[in-house]
Amino acid sequence: MSIEFIKPNADGSDLKIGIVSARFNDWACDAMFASCYEELKAHGVKDENIVVTTVPGALEIPGALVMLYEGYPDLDALVAIGCVIRGETYHFELVANESSRGVTNFVMTEGISVANCILTVENEEQAKARVQEKGADAARVALEMGNLRRFCGQRVMENFGEDDGQ
Repeated sequence: MSIEFIKPNADGSDLKIGIVSARFNDWACDAMFASCYEELKAHGVKDENIVVTTVPGALEIPGALVMLYEGYPDLDALVAIGCVIRGETYHFELVANESSRGVTNFVMTEGISVANCILTVENEEQAKARVQEKGADAARVALEMGNLRRFCGQRVMENFGEDDGQ
């Protein structure tokens, strides 16, 4: 028996992508959205296959992912965009940890991938140095995982109803 290797696929020409972007630290989120959008377009995703909504901040992203996926169940993958910059209080840890936990819980519950582009940094300089690549990377993750989801879903449908010999 040989190993079946599923090759990564970043072709977005047939994928539908949902994006939830926070408005807090809008300069960073806008930059990440722009680089994410440009990367999606460069890989063939059509404008009519991109659904975008914004939320006040990173803590609202997990709930919006749920609502967006409920409203658009044909999405292949999602992108979560936010920026949390450390301040002088414990609030940074709360927002960073809980937004990440919420995204992970959503992925495990719904079975759809989310490219987590919630940037957590110590200061604005760190954010400025990372926003361009972080947004583009999130797009590539969404494309690859969306295609993997489609591939595996097709395998399930092909195998559905086949006699397993029992």
